[in-house]
Amino acid sequence: MALEIRPTEEDDWREVRALRLEMLADTPIAFEEHLEAAERRSEEEWRMRAARGSAGRNAVTYAAILDGRWVGTMGVYIPAGGTLPFLVAVYVTPRERGRGRGVSDALLAACEDWARQHADTLVLEVHDGNARARRYYEQRGWVLTGRTRPYPFDPAAKELEMVKRL
Repeated sequence: MALEIRPTEEDDWREVRALRLEMLADTPIAFEEHLEAAERRSEEEWRMRAARGSAGRNAVTYAAILDGRWVGTMGVYIPAGGTLPFLVAVYVTPRERGRGRGVSDALLAACEDWARQHADTLVLEVHDGNARARRYYEQRGWVLTGRTRPYPFDPAAKELEMVKRL
């Protein structure tokens, strides 16, 4: 089993698209995009999205590739005007989830290493209905800050802010 963690590039657009569509279908509450909107994106938009993975100083998107199959992704970016890196687009295919598989932890380690070059704290938001993700983060040292915001697609739901000291 050979696991590779690397930044995405423009030529990865087909794989980026396939994984994004899978993640939106699998866990729609975890992302602020609807599957139908993603399906309508053009090849050019997917190429730009894939290229963002390795194109700038303020963001990176990592892909997890296991024996040639794309099995996960995580990204980190520093928002415009912000100082703290933000963890986003966290997804691992169902078959590769779990502590024993190592995919999630390898992606998170890469994101934390990148973030550590920019700050001593990493931030994320998790949907209040995504107990699996919240439990994963808590087991790895993340803590709730008490800050929340409405989830854009359902204002009755909340995005919970969590932070981790690096």
